[in-house]
Amino acid sequence: MLLITRKDGQSVRIAESTLVAGKVVPSVPARRRGPAASYDELARVAARAWRPVESERLGEWELRAASGFTRRANSVLPLGDPGVPLDEALGAVRRWYDDRGLPAYVQTATGAEGTQELLCAELEARGWVREVTAEMWIGPLAPVADRAEPSGVVLSRDADEAWLARYQRKGVSEVALRVLGSGPSVWFATVPGAAGAAPAAVGRCVVDGRWAGFAAVEVDPALRRQGLGTAVMAALARQALDEGASAAWLQVEDENEGARALYAGLGFAAHHAYHHYRAPEADGTGRR
Repeated sequence: MLLITRKDGQSVRIAESTLVAGKVVPSVPARRRGPAASYDELARVAARAWRPVESERLGEWELRAASGFTRRANSVLPLGDPGVPLDEALGAVRRWYDDRGLPAYVQTATGAEGTQELLCAELEARGWVREVTAEMWIGPLAPVADRAEPSGVVLSRDADEAWLARYQRKGVSEVALRVLGSGPSVWFATVPGAAGAAPAAVGRCVVDGRWAGFAAVEVDPALRRQGLGTAVMAALARQALDEGASAAWLQVEDENEGARALYAGLGFAAHHAYHHYRAPEADGTGRR
């Protein structure tokens, strides 16, 4: 009998006498192969790339705060057991965020092995409201680096005033700068604009082992569809390849059709969806 592995990964046995012809199919070169990843791995990599300024453990949950700068840095990352019953854990979460003058959010995920469909259902049953849904997309890194010649793209370790002038979040605080600069190996890309103008395009990348995470890819609306976003990502991808990364990830919201089209064209595909649930408001008695 012969053991044959099909393209979908399933193995079957056939009688040797039925084989007419065959050949060994070589593996896809590692440089081009799409990455395989678990939800847990990606969630931890993404968390390391966007660190809060304050965090605390509740069992295997991480409570994160950064003065309200982005939900990702101001929400609970529940990777595992909080160590106490769920209602007790959620009460502790509410108190922790109340003490900091922040709304309580829990970040959950659906659509991949190891994600948290059950937790989503439990939160909804308790009146927590899903406010934002986005997706984690992954893909091989090398094709991103090869898509464009990143001429004119300037890389830096810091988000300078020019970079911040193009970044979509205005009035960036010292706390925001700490979050933007967090991560194992952080790079900022800038395509300079006309004299005295904000940059034509910017982007951010965090290199963490085999992973390169892209974020904050912004292009001057008047200069879109000219390949500037691709050039920014290509420059960052080449730097990440030089540091040993081979796979890429990014996060994109459902309604951002332009970004989704760009990323799909670069070889990215959705891995899972993630959601931010907000605690219900207190009623007139002060209870929640």
